[in-house]
Amino acid sequence: MAATDRTVLQCSSPSSSSPTLSAKVHPLVIFNICDCYVRRPDQAERVIGTLLGSVLPDGTIDIRNSYAVPHNESVDQVALDIEYHQNMLTSHQKVNPKEIIVGWYSTGLGVTGGSALIHEFYSREVPNPIHLTVDTGFTLGEGTIKAYVSNNLSLGDRQIAAQFQEIPLDLRMIEAERIGFDTLKATTVDKIPSDLEGMEASMEHLLALIDDMYKYVDDVVERRVAPDNKIGRFISDAVGSLPKLPPSAFDKLVNDSLQDHLLLLYLSSITRTQLSLAEKLNTAAQIL
Repeated sequence: MAATDRTVLQCSSPSSSSPTLSAKVHPLVIFNICDCYVRRPDQAERVIGTLLGSVLPDGTIDIRNSYAVPHNESVDQVALDIEYHQNMLTSHQKVNPKEIIVGWYSTGLGVTGGSALIHEFYSREVPNPIHLTVDTGFTLGEGTIKAYVSNNLSLGDRQIAAQFQEIPLDLRMIEAERIGFDTLKATTVDKIPSDLEGMEASMEHLLALIDDMYKYVDDVVERRVAPDNKIGRFISDAVGSLPKLPPSAFDKLVNDSLQDHLLLLYLSSITRTQLSLAEKLNTAAQIL
């Protein structure tokens, strides 16, 4: 693909003209993008790839999978390996036929001059594709993740610019995935947190959320803030979902669950040791 003379515009605030358009990304996609960036060729400054997923009934773009696409990029042109892209798409759809192309991704902060060309290619693959950017360089101190859609700005019959408009992006994930994602976002990590450390971080996060909820309820009762019926329903549903157990029964339930978890860790450690010992004995028997 050769470069064009169109200008690329980036709008950081979500568009008010398309308030219903949003995206939801699975953490597996983020981990896959970061892994591809680490394994990129030495001369490549960034990696790009295809996003796979589906469109939910409410119009939300659900991004569940991805794969990298080899490319060559210079100041004045961008070249994609389209044959590789088609082969990877065919292979993925043999395993997950319901997953379709929903857009593309690139590493780096925001859009670049070549983004309009790549987006034009994916616009031929799917209408209104999503452009996901992952800042693997930690430009702002953390791995910033944003999603965009593109609109062409025209003057008469001539297209003069490509406007990338940011849209809301949901990074909803379970707590175990949240721990890994928070570790991945940090610029420096001494070590991967253990299971107990991860549980401790989860409990601290839960206690902080409960404190925020208490503060909000107190502010509403004291009329310092206006009540929000939507937030009130969320709090009511959360409180209603709690099991009605006495503290002693709840403590026993937590301790039993913790003991079961520690037992699984112990059994898995014994299994690894036994496999390692069997491998060493097998190697020694072959030598003798």
